[in-house]
Amino acid sequence: MTKKVLLDCDPGHDDAVAMLLAQGNPELEVVGLSTVGGNQTLAKVTRNALGLATAFSMTDVPIAAGCARPLVRQPQVAPEIHGESGLGGVHLPLPAMTLDRRHGVKLIIDTVMTSDPGGITLVATGPLTNIAMAARLEPRIVERVAEVVLMGGGQHTGNITPVAEFNVHTDPEAAHIVFHEPWPVTMVGLDLTHQALATDEVIADLGAVPGPVTALIMDLFDAFRAAYEHARGFPAPPVHDPCAVAYCIDPSIVETVPVPVDVELGGHLTEGMTVADFRTPPPADCHTRVATTLDVSRFWALVHDALVRVQAGAR
Repeated sequence: MTKKVLLDCDPGHDDAVAMLLAQGNPELEVVGLSTVGGNQTLAKVTRNALGLATAFSMTDVPIAAGCARPLVRQPQVAPEIHGESGLGGVHLPLPAMTLDRRHGVKLIIDTVMTSDPGGITLVATGPLTNIAMAARLEPRIVERVAEVVLMGGGQHTGNITPVAEFNVHTDPEAAHIVFHEPWPVTMVGLDLTHQALATDEVIADLGAVPGPVTALIMDLFDAFRAAYEHARGFPAPPVHDPCAVAYCIDPSIVETVPVPVDVELGGHLTEGMTVADFRTPPPADCHTRVATTLDVSRFWALVHDALVRVQAGAR
């Protein structure tokens, strides 16, 4: 039995790798994709999602545009990392499918409510606006979702501020809602994703796979590596978002521990911080887990295998 996942994302270079991994792994079935304003504006990341889906032969996956801005705050984007298009340096094919006419939040609700209870895992790799809105608009999804796996936050590390990660900091109110609903939540944060570095060895291994999908991925990594080194000083950038997908494929690749997590909404210096309480033992009703350790070689082997499979199936 494959695991059915709905991707909620803001492509985004690392979101693109997450899409590739989800599409190319036989353990997962991507049943929907919703976009959210984050790395770039909603229009740009939605265009990117359609182009990537075309390149990766995901044309049968419904894709819907979701929320353009956070619940309360002004939008913020990350052109210093992802460029003005959201996928700087990458030439995408013209979309071979049309956008689903539903709002992204409605796509999430419809997918969960028409599937068996526990049948859908939500994988969020952007701000959590769509997921929070879905839980508020149709509260019954909370007891029907198998798990929410999100790339965001951090136990001890921030990137947009010293203690806050971009996705959570962009819409901390939405993150607060998602963490406080009683569904299972796994936070794949910066402490974990900073272990997934796109080193020269990793790029050489992926680049050895022949074909046009590989060429797209190589362009993607060239741009991402250059931007990340310039903006953040990483010679080999962390590839955040596919770590959340890897956890869905094989949880043994991403070690997690049960830890209560809350989101700081009002701190002058700590706004958007995910506060993970490592005091032991966790309460009996703890429904949140945080990722701690990545099996790096197995993670990149999954990405390589997915690239081979997607390339073989490319039109």
